[in-house]
Amino acid sequence: MRLVDVTQARPGITQLTMNDPQRYNALSSAMVHQLRDALREVKADRAVRAVVLTGSGRGFCAGANLAADEELPAEARDRGPVGLVQVMQEHLAELMLAVRELPAPVIAAVHGAAVGGGLALALASDLRVASPDAFFASQFIRVGLSSCDVGTSYLLPRLVGPTMAAELMLTGRRFGADEAHRIGLLNRVVERDVLVETALELAEMIIANSEFGVSMTKVGLWANLDAPSLRHAIELENRTQVLGTFTGNMTEAAAAFREKRDPIWKPM
Repeated sequence: MRLVDVTQARPGITQLTMNDPQRYNALSSAMVHQLRDALREVKADRAVRAVVLTGSGRGFCAGANLAADEELPAEARDRGPVGLVQVMQEHLAELMLAVRELPAPVIAAVHGAAVGGGLALALASDLRVASPDAFFASQFIRVGLSSCDVGTSYLLPRLVGPTMAAELMLTGRRFGADEAHRIGLLNRVVERDVLVETALELAEMIIANSEFGVSMTKVGLWANLDAPSLRHAIELENRTQVLGTFTGNMTEAAAAFREKRDPIWKPM
């Protein structure tokens, strides 16, 4: 059963749509497997410069649904109970890494629920837009587990700050799009009928820049979020800028400015 629709929404922009509306696009192992496959294909395709990730039906993603899965990953078969859960947990966590480590920026377009693993999937994306009906929750604490799940304890404090992250993770409370925007989790809140269009417009603004510039900005931005000092961050920036001068794109940008036209970027 096909659970992820892959379409070329616009030149250079791929749209990944989770398509299991009956289960609120829950992250079954089959869904995770297909998403990881789609991301692997996108990563191998140099023509894809940005990705929009969204969900069909009533919401973005209701989180993990691995316990009653009919289609276990091959490495999970014939395991004891601890090994089975460990493999399933790692299988899901690798999806978040695949999103974050994709060279092309990922924009999550969220409507309805983005909870548990669905929240983590949105957090792993580079940008997030949502409709007013969107809501979020770090909900595993509400069922006796930890809110520290598949990247949430790393990503959420970096996006909204440790104080708000502590409240959201320790209470597991649901919060809506307006609050998510206010605390810095969202880039935009727009009406549902223009949600994907807004994400695509952001993607087009990104890919109007050079391949080198976008790729190195994504790498440097997230690497320097963990830099131990300003000096470490600047050292990475310096080397990136020096490399960039050898692409020829600065010369092209200057020529395009003089000639009042859009630049024609050289590939990496």
